[in-house]
Amino acid sequence: MNEPWSPQRLLEISGSFWQGCALQAAVRLDVFSHLSDASLPAEALAQLLNYDQRALAMLLRALAAMDLLVHDQAGYHCPQPVRYWLDKSSNQYLGYIIGHHQHLVESWNRLDQAVRNGTPCRERSAVSEGEWREDFLLGMHNLSSLLAPQLVPLIDIGGAQTLIDVGGGPGTWSVTFCRHHQNLQATVFDLPASEPIAQKNIAHAGMHERIKFAAGDFLHDPLGEGFDVAWLSQVLHGEGPTAAARLVSQAARALAPGGVLLIHEFILDDHGDGPLFPALFSLNMLLGTETGQAYPEGDLVRMCSSAGLEEIHRLKLPAHVNSGIIAARKI
Repeated sequence: MNEPWSPQRLLEISGSFWQGCALQAAVRLDVFSHLSDASLPAEALAQLLNYDQRALAMLLRALAAMDLLVHDQAGYHCPQPVRYWLDKSSNQYLGYIIGHHQHLVESWNRLDQAVRNGTPCRERSAVSEGEWREDFLLGMHNLSSLLAPQLVPLIDIGGAQTLIDVGGGPGTWSVTFCRHHQNLQATVFDLPASEPIAQKNIAHAGMHERIKFAAGDFLHDPLGEGFDVAWLSQVLHGEGPTAAARLVSQAARALAPGGVLLIHEFILDDHGDGPLFPALFSLNMLLGTETGQAYPEGDLVRMCSSAGLEEIHRLKLPAHVNSGIIAARKI
């Protein structure tokens, strides 16, 4: 049974963004990296980073209250579990996706305006420039690095030899698929601006001979043909129903007979009222795109059927995963 509504619960939800903003500010200021090796008092850290001492001390106290920092006689330090994710030198650093969330805050504050007008309140992060785009692409790498090793072993692609990763951004999913399937060759298809980060990730993984980058706009440019697998991860939600269905059809045409299309999305129930994360994510698409949205499972199934695909089904994933995968085959 759900917790009963009360003034306290309502106000906790309304003010929950305070903690998010404190975390985002600390990441942007790189506080955690400087408190990983030893404790420092607030005044010493302020001097080291050239920040206002009073303001930084207030932030550090809030982070300690959130259990993100530990305060002892020597000052503040970052505990090991937090250091693992928020120290910039860690291979598991999540700061880019947290930075991306910070970019979204201003538009979420104008959600009422977007609902009144039905128009977005921010530039699309996938096509923006500078720090915003870097946070978006590396943030997608952060999330994919967490999720891909969990999901790829659960996805049966048989003896597939070739995969196209449509809108693959930093190439993280392609790297994971190729690590798990030793005979697989992959193509990351995305906008030219994604290529430098993708190539860096591919080279770091030692996959430059097995993964290539193809620059193009998946809404307008041909994807190629003859692939055994087409992987569409978190790209359909950026488009309205017509464009999303067209992209599914393009991906289907890129498959060889017997090839498999895999759609990875935050999937709504068919009644559309949940689960919670896909429903909230759909609002995020309202804020950032003209027509994007999260899609119910039935809509994705119909897109696959209209594209001539068969054997359409949803894969069984662990309960803690917010996303889902629809698989369909080209006969």
